[in-house]
Amino acid sequence: MKPQNTSHVWAPRPSTDVAEILLIEDNPLDAELTLEALRKAGYSDNVEHVSDGEEALGMIFEPKNSPSLPKVILLDLNLGKMGGLHVLRRLKSDERTKSIPVVVLSGSKLAIEVIESYKLGVNSYVMKPSDGKKFGELVRGVVHYWLTINEVPAL
Repeated sequence: MKPQNTSHVWAPRPSTDVAEILLIEDNPLDAELTLEALRKAGYSDNVEHVSDGEEALGMIFEPKNSPSLPKVILLDLNLGKMGGLHVLRRLKSDERTKSIPVVVLSGSKLAIEVIESYKLGVNSYVMKPSDGKKFGELVRGVVHYWLTINEVPAL
């Protein structure tokens, strides 16, 4: 579920725009904190938020839903309908999407989730700090790295 736009944290993009960042997060508070951090970093016009894995995969793999692929995906593992590991497995097993950086933002330190995420090809596994300010700084840093510092191969 997308956070309510009561505080002007997030506004839907026109469907013709290209999202550089895809946020897959079903927790409304975490989604709002992430979107607020992205807004403060100047990325609010370049983000698309979905709240479940099925919706995310539909957006990515059904061309009518999205004109191009995101440049980075922020993925929560603890999703409702379809778990984050399943989404990750699907993204990293497809030639069209396997090179898109996927960053897991998780509240879980379960070793098995970290290990499985890296086996499936996650680019980074980041723990969500409980402090909202630190969480915002972390999100801004992660997105800044993947969109401006990291070098990607020319296709």
